[in-house]
Amino acid sequence: MFQFTELPPLSLYIHFPWCERKCPYCDFNSHAPTGAIPEREYVDALLRDLAADLPRVWGRAVQTVFIGGGTPSLLSVEAVDQLLSGLRALLALRPEAEITLEANPGSAEQARFGEYRAAGINRLSIGVQSFNDDSLQRLGRIHGRREAIAAAEMAHAAGFDNFNLDLMFALPRQDLAQAMDDVATAIALDPTHISYYQLTLEPNTPFFAHPPTLPGDEVAWQIQRQGQARLAAAGYAQYEVSAHAREGWRCQHNVNYWQFGDYLGIGAGAHAKITDGAQQRIVRLAKRRGPRDYLEHAGGPAVVQSERVVGRHEVGLEFMMNALRLAEGFAPSLFAAHTGQPISLVEAALRRAEEQGLLEWSLDNIRASEKGWLFLDTLLGIFTEAEGES
Repeated sequence: MFQFTELPPLSLYIHFPWCERKCPYCDFNSHAPTGAIPEREYVDALLRDLAADLPRVWGRAVQTVFIGGGTPSLLSVEAVDQLLSGLRALLALRPEAEITLEANPGSAEQARFGEYRAAGINRLSIGVQSFNDDSLQRLGRIHGRREAIAAAEMAHAAGFDNFNLDLMFALPRQDLAQAMDDVATAIALDPTHISYYQLTLEPNTPFFAHPPTLPGDEVAWQIQRQGQARLAAAGYAQYEVSAHAREGWRCQHNVNYWQFGDYLGIGAGAHAKITDGAQQRIVRLAKRRGPRDYLEHAGGPAVVQSERVVGRHEVGLEFMMNALRLAEGFAPSLFAAHTGQPISLVEAALRRAEEQGLLEWSLDNIRASEKGWLFLDTLLGIFTEAEGES
């Protein structure tokens, strides 16, 4: 039985499923359009989808909005304005809400940054991935170093005092010097946030089927550790496994996700996690993935592709899989508030992890130890095993 005394913060995720070209490493729900993108039709569908979901969250304020993809910066300014106006009409969106738009460094998209800012977007997340032309070509990206640098400069010029640069490492044929040049270039562009993460070969991607030549484990480890050290020295504190931010500029949307907060999900393939206070349960649901399929069913019950109630023991694992990614960990009271369960639900696994030196546990904080941070998969595996035993 769940016991929620209060509901967690609520965010909104909006998925835009189109890209100019599908990258060979990408396993996200993204599609290269075969013709013109039906943006007006899609925005209308998003708003119908949201209106249908509102009974799940009556009376709750939305703290953050994240428009991801795909490449949502392919949307025209008029479409973004229509979308944000519709959100404000339907939702109790906090005036200070963080509203993020993912963007690629294409020149046409950069030209719209100022207009996106005027429409209400107050944070950009720019997918540069690298500043090395050879690396970008091997990744299948359609921009080069010059466009990547120009995108960050344009974000500043457009008035964005809050933007993220996505930076991947351990790229095909990348050496330590090239990786550190990427980090140095990103720092010099003075974003407030840098996402620094290793390229992984995901199933059902061309890179998985035909793996490129990647740096060995030792070189990848050097790249990771030296890159993290340089980011820290430049004032970008690592607050999550792959997230680094200047003081006061953490991504609030992702923090809510990692703290097991709630989020609505609209758009093709979007996922949601909603705490139902009336029925004392947590529900996860996903929308239809195909853009055409989604457009046909948005606003009706058939748009939901899957829906399930999270089980009592399952919720402990899900919380830990998210919250232990945070460098500062979490308060035991947060576990009870966001799962509706006492911390004793996972006490056996906590003790086991503590005994192995992977976890630090006090009355007011639980977090991965330095060893646990380095071997996070091993740490999380303890909770997976415990969930399987329950």
